[in-house]
Amino acid sequence: MRYLLLSDVHSNRDALDAVLRETRGSYDLIVSCGDLVGYGPDPNPVVEWARHHLHAVIRGNHDRACCGLEDIEWFNPIAQAATRWTIATLSSENIAWLRNMPAGPIAVESFLLVHGSPLDEDEYVISMADAANMYPYLEAAVTFFGHTHLQGGFSWTDGEQRAVPRPGPEEASVRRVLSPDSSWLINPGSVGQPRDNDARAAYAIYDTASGELVLGRAVYDTGAVRRKIEQSGLPPVLASRLALGC
Repeated sequence: MRYLLLSDVHSNRDALDAVLRETRGSYDLIVSCGDLVGYGPDPNPVVEWARHHLHAVIRGNHDRACCGLEDIEWFNPIAQAATRWTIATLSSENIAWLRNMPAGPIAVESFLLVHGSPLDEDEYVISMADAANMYPYLEAAVTFFGHTHLQGGFSWTDGEQRAVPRPGPEEASVRRVLSPDSSWLINPGSVGQPRDNDARAAYAIYDTASGELVLGRAVYDTGAVRRKIEQSGLPPVLASRLALGC
């Protein structure tokens, strides 16, 4: 089975559509590592798409916050403002659906989905040291995570740890086979708000039969989303950062 893996769409329907166009015909099912909403201008279109098209999804911290399950006082002021705007914008049906999203980890066929880490849905796994702390707790050979908005990941083979690189600025995608003899922590990257200095929408495709992983990027019109954000009343910095991928 071939899975399209999405994470951190963050209410950016334009970026989501770009990924779907880029990957059309190359997957069987779609799953998500969470944070469908927050930050972006299209929370209702994104949630309505997710309700009809996702085979499996887990909640992220912004999903919890935007349906009233999370205290937003620990968010920074920009995230707080975006969360309040999103709560006021979401339909009652979409809020109810968000409230029922499961927490990770959940198993999908032979792999796991988590938002932050296998131990804590809000934990950031960024460095090699962060990943090293996770390996004893992995319950599958392949675990997909989000939350950091950084595409790539980590592998562990016979005590040796390595980084899994993302596509370079001139590459649309990179491919590799995930050996079942290793442990893998893979971040498909953020669809709607990348923070790895690449403005392109990020995604992954994983073939459970062959073990092939594709980490890909899709170009989209960040200027169009910027105009939506500016017209919506969301904090302007959420518009300017999209073109920088940070």
